[in-house]
Amino acid sequence: MIDHQSVYPAETSPRILVTGGTGTLGRLVVARLRHEGHNVRVLSRKAHEARKDIEIATGDLVSGQGVEAAVEGIELIVHCAGTAKGDEGLARTLVRAASRAPVRHLVFISVVGAERIPVRGGLDRAMFGYFAAKLAAERVIAESGSPWTTLRAAQFYDAILLTARAMAKLPIVPVPAGVRFQPLDTAEVAERLVTLALGAPAGMVPDMAGPRIYTMRALVRSYLRAAGKRRVLMPMSVPGGAARAIRNGANLAPDRSVGRKTWEAFLAEHLTATSGPQANLA
Repeated sequence: MIDHQSVYPAETSPRILVTGGTGTLGRLVVARLRHEGHNVRVLSRKAHEARKDIEIATGDLVSGQGVEAAVEGIELIVHCAGTAKGDEGLARTLVRAASRAPVRHLVFISVVGAERIPVRGGLDRAMFGYFAAKLAAERVIAESGSPWTTLRAAQFYDAILLTARAMAKLPIVPVPAGVRFQPLDTAEVAERLVTLALGAPAGMVPDMAGPRIYTMRALVRSYLRAAGKRRVLMPMSVPGGAARAIRNGANLAPDRSVGRKTWEAFLAEHLTATSGPQANLA
């Protein structure tokens, strides 16, 4: 069980909607809420086979179709759905529908550094538009009129692994120079979100980041070692104000190193080490 002071005991559980409840983070949030004995409805863009313990509502936060029906009767929303650049629009659609429901708490997951990374020119938007989109969505949530809580978390290990796998498909891997990350385990973020959701609305809460800071080179190199792959890593300079801010650590939260699982432990769980050749670190 999660250690928290819940304002929603399981025996008087509110009706909870989780957007993006079939995604990497959302499905873990749903599983934890169900483990706690709470009633959960999942908003999904695609129809899914009905489950005995979870209600599935089909709705599209981009078009708005089905969203009002999904939030009908809902008291608590955990908003995990997101896109690379369109989070503001998704949040507006959700907030508009929630204004017609008895929502007592709206919980949002954002990203560390959202307010510190300038996204101005076309290059910034192409590469780092995610940060600006999250910041805009934060403002929509804060101005929604519903009691709210927003948690900014660092990048998830799952996303870093996905990126490293894609990069490793190239014989020579371009690695952004000077870029650092403080990633953390998605399950730990889900645990924190559930704790926040079942507590009182708290506004902007302290950031959540992983136990260690890594250069992008170190993350890719450790993946290659764990996967038994051999690649050449080539430093790559990334221009633009957003990239400069990230090189200066705007996406880090060294004073909020609250994550427990390390990247190395995550890799050990998700990859089977082979006896193949090690990465060429040139």
